[in-house]
Amino acid sequence: MSRIKTIPSIEAAPTAAQPLLEGVHKQLGSVPNLFRVIANSPAALEGYLSLNGALGKGTLDARTRERIALAVAELNACGYCLSAHTYLGKNLAKLDDAEIAANRGGTSNDPKADAALRFATKVVRERGHVSDADVAAVKAAGFDEAQIVEIVLHVALNTLTNYVNEVAKTSIDFPMVAPRDAA
Repeated sequence: MSRIKTIPSIEAAPTAAQPLLEGVHKQLGSVPNLFRVIANSPAALEGYLSLNGALGKGTLDARTRERIALAVAELNACGYCLSAHTYLGKNLAKLDDAEIAANRGGTSNDPKADAALRFATKVVRERGHVSDADVAAVKAAGFDEAQIVEIVLHVALNTLTNYVNEVAKTSIDFPMVAPRDAA
């Protein structure tokens, strides 16, 4: 049971959140519980959707973005996000089970993606206090400075949703995947 209200329908949402939820519905075909919880604050929903939309226009591909989401969700032990991104990783990004397992561990079977995930997990673990060598390693793997900034912002975006879902105890509306430390 969620500790923060999961708004039951678009019509029941605060007026300012309704068009935002309609946009989510149009894009995804449904409104996952994460959005229904964040919609308690139309400003928070607008902020989340704006950052998510802006990053979607960045240069990191969808597969790398999903890989980062999986790694961050595992590190933050967020069952909701781990479930959602496992589903999205399989069905939208077309990641196979071995890749998803590696991503959850902060690595990838693809060498370039591996560098991004190792950097992203270092950002999480060190709360942004990475070393010159960490930045040099992700650059050496072929990521430019804009992409490094995007990796950091994807870490932040996913940490945001992890924290919202853990504070709220959002009911999982995807096939359930438990964090490894909770399994």
